[in-house]
Amino acid sequence: MEVIRSDMSDFRARGIRARDALRGDLEGEDLEKYVEERVLTTTLEKALNWARGNAIFPATFGLACCAIEMMTLVSGHVDIARFGAEAFRGSPRQSDLMIISGRISIKMAPIVRRIYDQMLEPKWAIAMGACSSSMGVFNNYAIVPADKFMPIDVHVPGCPPRPEAVMHAILKLRQMIQDDPAMGWRDRYQARGTEELVGDPSAAPTAINVLRPEEESPDA
Repeated sequence: MEVIRSDMSDFRARGIRARDALRGDLEGEDLEKYVEERVLTTTLEKALNWARGNAIFPATFGLACCAIEMMTLVSGHVDIARFGAEAFRGSPRQSDLMIISGRISIKMAPIVRRIYDQMLEPKWAIAMGACSSSMGVFNNYAIVPADKFMPIDVHVPGCPPRPEAVMHAILKLRQMIQDDPAMGWRDRYQARGTEELVGDPSAAPTAINVLRPEEESPDA
């Protein structure tokens, strides 16, 4: 109960301060503090990337069974509209994201690339499922992975992947668009310095010290 009362009093104080600012009664340090709390400065490039990351228009484009899972993105259960990516466009000239949902045959690859080339810049592509990423169970002469003939930004594993996995990929793509990439596992687990060192191929393999320089034994 005390928490609710403190929130109500703070809300009332903010309202009074906003009223005084509109009347021109705030001066000096009070006015500077009021402006600093409400003004956000950024660059034009960051503002554009923020807008692009929150208004992704995927192309209405499906190839195989993964397309059924992609359609579920706009359902009420997943609701990709929360992140501004629910407006699937019927024309590549109105789209900025291609979700390659399914296997790609050698005959279909030029058509996929043509549609991708017709999309306006900046544009991105997601390889959804094992087939478009690594040919999956159809690992034969007739199937080709997507990154062999066009650039792919995010790969989604699974056969088929669930809609939640595709939504996770779109969120990862949004981070890339906003120039805020996720921290790699070496940074998350403080594993810098444990990389495998590649030496002379002709030399005999030796044991690799994975300790950091400050953690090395003084007897070494």
